Amino acid sequence: MSRPIVNAMTCDVEDGFQVQAFAGTVERADWAALPSRVERNTNRVLDIFAEADVKATFFTLGWVAERHPALLRRMVAEGHEVASHGWAHIRADAQSPAEFRDDVRRTKRLLEDVAGAPVLGYRAASFSIGAPNLWAHEVLAEEGHAYSSSIFPVRHDIYGMPEAPRFPFRPLPGRGFREFPLTTIVLGGRNLPASGGGYFRLLPYFLSAAAIRRVHHRDRRPAIFYFHPWEIDPDQPRQPSAPLKSRLRHYTNLAVMEAKVRRVLAEFRWDRVDRVLDAQLPPERAAA
Repeated sequence: MSRPIVNAMTCDVEDGFQVQAFAGTVERADWAALPSRVERNTNRVLDIFAEADVKATFFTLGWVAERHPALLRRMVAEGHEVASHGWAHIRADAQSPAEFRDDVRRTKRLLEDVAGAPVLGYRAASFSIGAPNLWAHEVLAEEGHAYSSSIFPVRHDIYGMPEAPRFPFRPLPGRGFREFPLTTIVLGGRNLPASGGGYFRLLPYFLSAAAIRRVHHRDRRPAIFYFHPWEIDPDQPRQPSAPLKSRLRHYTNLAVMEAKVRRVLAEFRWDRVDRVLDAQLPPERAAA
C-alpha cells in the first residue's frame, strides 16, 4: 500500500485591509491608523495548526513582522518556516527590477533579524510573477532566496500564467533556484485552481477536496495550499467604499472558513514547503 502524499500548507500573513482587492480603496499611508487584527488572527492560525499537529510555511509581510515580531518568533519556536511576502504587498509586476530588489532585500533582512532563522522562500503579492517579469527569479536568487511560490498557472483577472509548468521547476538554467507554482487541475484542456485561497472559502468544501485527491491520484503529486489569517475572522471591520465585487470576494463565507480549514487539515497530510516540494523536481532538473 502506497504511503499518503504529504502536501505543502502555507499561510500568507497580511491584515484584512492590505489585500489587492482593497488596493484602490485603502491607501498604504493609512494602514498604521487602521484597526489591526493580524496578530490576533495569526495566533489563532498557529493555535489551529498546533491542535492539528501541522507544520506550515508563513509567507509574511515585512510591514507585519516589524510591528509584531513575537509572531515570527512563535512560528520558529513551533517548527514552522518563515518566508517572505514582500514588505507592503506591492505587486512584483508593478515594480522596476531595482525597486523589486530593494523590497526583497529589505524584507528578507528584517524577517531574518526578527525570526532568528534563514528566510529562503518568497511569494509575490497576488502571485504577480508571470511572463512579463520572469526577471524577478534572477533577483530573488541573487538576494539569497532559494525558492519562490509566486506563479499561478491559471487565467485570472488579477494574476496568472497559464502556460507555466504546473509543478515545481527550476526557472534559471544551471542554478539551484526553484519555483513552486500553485496547484491546478486540468479540466477540458484548461488549468483550474486547486490551491485553497478564495476558491476554497467561496466554493463547497467537497470541490477542493476532490481537486486535491485528483492531483494525488492522476498526477501523483502533492498540492500546495494557501489561505490568509483574515479569512478566519468574520468580525473584521468592513470597507464599505470598496467595489461590490471586491467586497463579495473578501467577505463571503468568512464565518465558515475556520471549520473548513480544520477539515482539510484533518483529511490530508501537510508539512512546510521546504520539506515537501523539493522532492517533486524532475531528476534531470534537480541535478542542475
